Amino acid sequence: MPLPPRWVRRLLLAPGVVLLAVAVVTTLPVWALLALAASPLVPGRLRPLRLLWIGAVYLVWDAAALLALFVLWLASGFGARKRSPAFQRAHYVLAGHFLRVLFWQARWTLRLRIDVVGTDPDTALPGRPELVLCRHAGPGDSFILIHALVNWFHREPRIVLKESLQWDPAIDVLLNRLPNRFIAPGSDGRDRVVTQIGHLATGLDDDDAFVIFPEGGNFTPSRRLRAIARLRALGLERMALRAERMQHVLAPQPGGLLAALDAAPDAGVIFVAHTGLDRMLTVTDVWRELPMDKRIVMRFWSVPPEEVPVDRQERIDWLFDWWARIDRWIADHRDGATT
Repeated sequence: MPLPPRWVRRLLLAPGVVLLAVAVVTTLPVWALLALAASPLVPGRLRPLRLLWIGAVYLVWDAAALLALFVLWLASGFGARKRSPAFQRAHYVLAGHFLRVLFWQARWTLRLRIDVVGTDPDTALPGRPELVLCRHAGPGDSFILIHALVNWFHREPRIVLKESLQWDPAIDVLLNRLPNRFIAPGSDGRDRVVTQIGHLATGLDDDDAFVIFPEGGNFTPSRRLRAIARLRALGLERMALRAERMQHVLAPQPGGLLAALDAAPDAGVIFVAHTGLDRMLTVTDVWRELPMDKRIVMRFWSVPPEEVPVDRQERIDWLFDWWARIDRWIADHRDGATT
């Protein structure tokens, strides 16, 4: 479904979410009784009630974020100073507070636990900008990564995201006020997209983190096969063979990383893998797993800028080497081990 114009999203979707949140909160006892009555009819521990609570919390969270963003818009002179350093920082602080609340609820409702292993950004590259490359699999992994960067490592992320995420009004408003880029998957104008990514990675300072998901989408077995077929269609047989050997990740698309490395040659590179959400690929998978009772392990590897290859083809091979390493780590740690 095509994304509506920005004015439609601001005048209809955002107020609609706030009104819907008010309606849900005022009628929540009725919905809770219905969900409680339905719980014995489905397997799992209070699955309908948990799902109702998750949906209601997220809706109220979204509406509260929109109201806070509206206050910031007024305080910035009806948006006139929203790009100033002070208001940019205020938006990052706001994002950190709301992500903290969201994950507090996730720990309580879904029984999620998030552990970080490896060389995290605080200890590996203190006082330096960084390019963060993360695998993409399972619901909410981008939220988890940004939560870690903002609240644990005190970084200000610049993120390359899917255009469809702008359907969420709070994400739409917040991230369009900060230096981020929304990309339409599979869109034409690949050179233009790569140029935009290069611009986003330009001028990183010591607490910035440029975040990109080189696979271009969540991992699924069918997407893995399509990515391999696309490489073959482009005549990239060697890369297709390498992608075939990787069972748990999609073949990375190097264009965005190459542009970011050229734009930020002094930045370190951090590779991020995670396990714990691998088997939840569809809405049905998520429903079946509630309550999730999951331990999510995030593994960080840091590469200082002086160890990043210079030649273009060497950089592409280096990216595939790292993705193969991530694939092996996932295969070895899908049950939550941390070594």
